[in-house]
Amino acid sequence: MSRQFFDSATRLAGFKRLVRRATVLLCAASCVLGASTAQANVVVVLNSRDATISLLDQATYEEIKTIPVGKEPHHLMATPDNKSLIVASATGNELVFLDPKTGEIQRRLKDIIDPYQIGFSPDQKWFIANALRMDRIDIYRFDGHDLKLAKRLPLPKLPSHMAFSADSSTAFITQQGSDEVSAIDLATQKVKWTLPVGNLPAGIAMTPDDKYLLVGIMGKDYVEVIDWRARKTVKRIPAGEGAHNFRSFGDKRHTFVSNRISNTINIIDQQTLENVGTIKVPGGPDCMELTDDGKTLWVTLRWIKKVAVIDVASKKVIKLIPVGRSPHGVFFINNAPRI
Repeated sequence: MSRQFFDSATRLAGFKRLVRRATVLLCAASCVLGASTAQANVVVVLNSRDATISLLDQATYEEIKTIPVGKEPHHLMATPDNKSLIVASATGNELVFLDPKTGEIQRRLKDIIDPYQIGFSPDQKWFIANALRMDRIDIYRFDGHDLKLAKRLPLPKLPSHMAFSADSSTAFITQQGSDEVSAIDLATQKVKWTLPVGNLPAGIAMTPDDKYLLVGIMGKDYVEVIDWRARKTVKRIPAGEGAHNFRSFGDKRHTFVSNRISNTINIIDQQTLENVGTIKVPGGPDCMELTDDGKTLWVTLRWIKKVAVIDVASKKVIKLIPVGRSPHGVFFINNAPRI
């Protein structure tokens, strides 16, 4: 055979070795990239006016994808076992269960009427859906997987947010339309008492010592402090205008309160019941989520279609991320404790 043939064969063999080596390297790179993507912490943001969910990469601040869901997804929370993230689709009349790590839809639970705000009792035996436009709350028994309706309980006007006593005996519901807070006996599913509070009560949170309820007074500029056992208001903590929602710092002492009108977030000391700090945030700050190291606070901005990322130590906004219209609830799996 000719020398030319042998030279061509040698070159072909060399080329094949290069292709095989490149293929191996490409596969290895793909595996590394896939592992990195799988391990990335996904931020779930509910765009209430777009009927969508934005999935963001927590590390890069980039949008991964947008998922359509039922109309008006406002609030969300993880199941007690952290295996699912429940999105309450208010006008869509359903609960949408997501994988809390990836944001992918797992299943849908239909015929949950007008679930605006949702919550599990601390003992995980009760689940409540506040039906804001229906002027009632729906109380369900929870067996660890399924919900069974126990009672549909009418309340005066626009039941909004909720909190629970530490022993799970009582749920507390703010009512924006009647300027009240009601205490619900979960064992009997009856109203125990109702207390007048400030104008447009919204977010409500129990202090870590189970002594006081904190209520964001959205129509004013303060947090109302209620001694729920004595059934009376004991203090008003000055805050920004439109005091709306709470997110605990996870240190069993401090909590953030968002102020939608003044474009601020205050830090409340739950032991001294004082306002101890202010963070300036544009665009109507609403729901908040805190990373497990306590360093970064993510906040939905209702009026400007963005999410703010805040460095807690410096109290500065470090990033504004575009999302859908009227972003409301926000969640990621690597979150700080909620007390």
